[in-house]
Amino acid sequence: MNLNAILSISGKPGLFKLISRTKSGALVESLIDKKRMPAFSNERISSLKDISIFTEGEDIPLIDVFQNIYRTENGGKCIDHKSDEKTLKEYMAKVLPDYDKDRVHLSDMKKLFAWYNILLENGLVDLEKDDDETAEESAEN
Repeated sequence: MNLNAILSISGKPGLFKLISRTKSGALVESLIDKKRMPAFSNERISSLKDISIFTEGEDIPLIDVFQNIYRTENGGKCIDHKSDEKTLKEYMAKVLPDYDKDRVHLSDMKKLFAWYNILLENGLVDLEKDDDETAEESAEN
């Protein structure tokens, strides 16, 4: 699963696929409705590869959390992000038992589960390592 080209843009719902870079930002395509639009450099744009979840120990990369969900659900959809607070927290504890309950907010969980389902619907979730990680491991051996 390569999350380098999958972006979250603050203030805009869903996830976006990077199509190309421009002088003033990037051209992105929504993974929800497939519409293309510009994303400007003054917007907070984050690659999913750079996002991690707080735990009681070290922070866990988002890809690892997605893979935990994938294994838990046997490759199927996860819980609906609109579920009630108690259900979301119980599910979070199931897929990432040591998540930091003080720093991972309900809104973070909703976003996480919504993103997972969007990625799954677009065929972007699997148990394979990132292409970059595989290349690095090959270079080390």
